[in-house]
Amino acid sequence: MSPSRLHALAATGTSTWLDYIDRGLLDSGALAAKIADDALAGMTSNPSIFEKALEGSAYDGAIRAAGGDLTPRALFEHLATRDVRDACDQFMGVYTATKGVDGYVSIEVSPDLANDAAGTVEEARRLWATIDRANVMIKVPGTVAGAQAVRTLIAEGINVNVTLLFAVEAHARVIEAYIAGLEDRAAKGLPIAQIASVASFFVSRVDSEVDKRLDARMVASQDGARERLAGLKGAAAIANARLAYALFLEKFAGPRWAALAAKGARVQRPLWASTSTKNPAYRDVMYVEQLAGPNTVNTMPPATLEAFKDHGESKDTLTGTAQSARATIDALAREGVSMDEVTEKLLVEGLAAFVKSFETLLAGLARKVAATPVGAGR
Repeated sequence: MSPSRLHALAATGTSTWLDYIDRGLLDSGALAAKIADDALAGMTSNPSIFEKALEGSAYDGAIRAAGGDLTPRALFEHLATRDVRDACDQFMGVYTATKGVDGYVSIEVSPDLANDAAGTVEEARRLWATIDRANVMIKVPGTVAGAQAVRTLIAEGINVNVTLLFAVEAHARVIEAYIAGLEDRAAKGLPIAQIASVASFFVSRVDSEVDKRLDARMVASQDGARERLAGLKGAAAIANARLAYALFLEKFAGPRWAALAAKGARVQRPLWASTSTKNPAYRDVMYVEQLAGPNTVNTMPPATLEAFKDHGESKDTLTGTAQSARATIDALAREGVSMDEVTEKLLVEGLAAFVKSFETLLAGLARKVAATPVGAGR
């Protein structure tokens, strides 16, 4: 079979992970085929993904087998950790071949713990122990409390995917937490070479919010200003992510990082999340094509992955882009669009959306348990 376009993407330094999981994908052989044919190198999940996966009948047998004694929350954890463990096993070949660079599967702590550092650490430890695979990553929201938890978890040798990052300042906070966690661990004489982390920086939602603000300004503007505002649409998300990449390059360099790298430490790669294009007027793979480059991950929903396989183009579009990205953000500020306001709003909304999905998921499981006879099935 000829190489997929995703192999060309991998050659730029961007690993492709799949932003999706369900039982059918794991059992049908479809995931194994994507790993073999499409350079698929990892997988991510979140409450919204599991909410959709659990709507169907694929989990009914497992629900029957679990019996009716588990609470909906405990039942969800049982089902989700089983899926993630099985996915980890299917990605273990990638993990081994890349010497632990790729091959990870992510599972998120309960979203209602986003502002509870101690609760996040407790649940992350439990998920890590339950799944018991070297290539699992525990997802922790990039809140202030989340960053505190990240430092503790990294010091304990637990792989972490820091999620729901919108602001470059939040990205700086979690990079610091990761580096400090490695330093804490190294200070105890413990190994740091096998610890992995990614920082999941969300993309398309930024354009959705910024474009809405630009549209509102265009309505009240004269022709010349309207044209200038229109020229900024669809530019904020990529510029914001490119500044996050520039920060990554800055922080994982210099004497402080060199001391850890000498002990085998891995960089905390930026992971581009929310990479499906929300505006149909935009190229459907723009958030993949425009954010390709060394030491990055792009986690794509199935439709975006298939679109890139069909017509995606690959070249390094990250290196040397910081100056133009800063110019875009400055131009938005001159038009009254504050990225601080945008990213804070998106974080609040993102956390609320995940909590709502989690609550809906648990309510759905409760209904399934009530309607499902126990004691039979896988």
